Amino acid sequence: MSYFFTSESVSEGHPDKVSDQISDALLDHFLAFDPYSKVACETMVTTGQVFLAGEVKSNTYLDLQKIAREAINKIGYTKSEYMFDGNSCGVLSAIHEQSDDINRGVERGNPEDQGAGDQGMMFGYATNETENYMPLALDLSHKILQVLAELRREEKDIPYLRPDAKAQVTIEYSEDHKPSRIEAIVLSTQHDDFDNSDEVMLAKIREDVLTIVMPRVMAQLPEYIKVLFNDEIKYHINPTGKFVIGGPHGDSGLTGRKIIVDTYGGKGAHGGGAFSGKDPSKVDRSAAYASRHIAKNLVAAGVSEQILVQVSYAIGVVEPMGVFVDTYGTSKVDLSDSQIAVKVQELFDLRPGLIEKNLKLRQPMYSESAAYGHMGRKNETVSKTFVNGSGESKTVDVELFTWEKLDRVDDVKNAFSI
Repeated sequence: MSYFFTSESVSEGHPDKVSDQISDALLDHFLAFDPYSKVACETMVTTGQVFLAGEVKSNTYLDLQKIAREAINKIGYTKSEYMFDGNSCGVLSAIHEQSDDINRGVERGNPEDQGAGDQGMMFGYATNETENYMPLALDLSHKILQVLAELRREEKDIPYLRPDAKAQVTIEYSEDHKPSRIEAIVLSTQHDDFDNSDEVMLAKIREDVLTIVMPRVMAQLPEYIKVLFNDEIKYHINPTGKFVIGGPHGDSGLTGRKIIVDTYGGKGAHGGGAFSGKDPSKVDRSAAYASRHIAKNLVAAGVSEQILVQVSYAIGVVEPMGVFVDTYGTSKVDLSDSQIAVKVQELFDLRPGLIEKNLKLRQPMYSESAAYGHMGRKNETVSKTFVNGSGESKTVDVELFTWEKLDRVDDVKNAFSI
């Protein structure tokens, strides 16, 4: 019997994502000037206010207020009518020194002996239903919002858009777990109060979404995804009828409150730990990236059609507590899931220090991951410029999304005799 599965995404202007982007902007600046910084930065945003909190151990000095304002302006909160804008909002910082009790379990003489920054379990997932090995419903939700953000910045075809938005896609799957059609698409986008009539505004927004946004999304999709779209899709566009009040003025935002959007949209599993604002000594982040890297390379190599990889740690301990694998009955090799897990441990070094080294996680590479998902993104090298609290400027080449590389496929094929 067929079934439905739904995933959502939120835009860069969503309050929780504003918080994530500020936290990761701070992290990137610390890492740019001191790659060995230990950072755990949390952000809360609300009407006209930004609160920064957390723990840092670093040799650099930064103007945290300036970095936060730049991140907010980059998102697009630049107008006073939003009741939250980068130039006029208050920024309060309560960031202080990292606890020695935590640090003593992490830093060691030999970087390879670095202990895990906390206990916990982290999951990586991959599926072959999309070209980037991501669940389709989440991938489409991200794409819709990325196109919406492009149109907002162009200020041409849809000039009334504001930064806050959410999208949700429901897909019907066949009994053999293959996508068969799109059932429903939900899109709520913040907008200017551009007409006296709510009905007129809603009709215009609906028309523009269907005739401008969705065609641009469709143009980016491969043919095997396009065929899932049909005239029977249920579109729910701004279903409350009006969305003028939004962003941090409409709802307060917190770092780490969109962890399902950040990962796999509810497919697979999640260990509960957030990513943004954390340097890679925090295995919540680094081990989640490592397990995604493993899962993606396993599926790409043909081990299974989809796979979930779990790794777990104890604070201050170098070796992981264990590795778990679930192929959901889609394995293409003559091994049990537990036997696959043993081979994973032989192939991939999951010590925290080696994860940092192999995935190059001590780069200022995290701001780009703070919106539209940490997984399934494009691995590329970009040039980024940072300024510290003394006005010193530094430009560095940064390789982004290193955990998305398919650089271990041949090793996996050899190990599994594929």
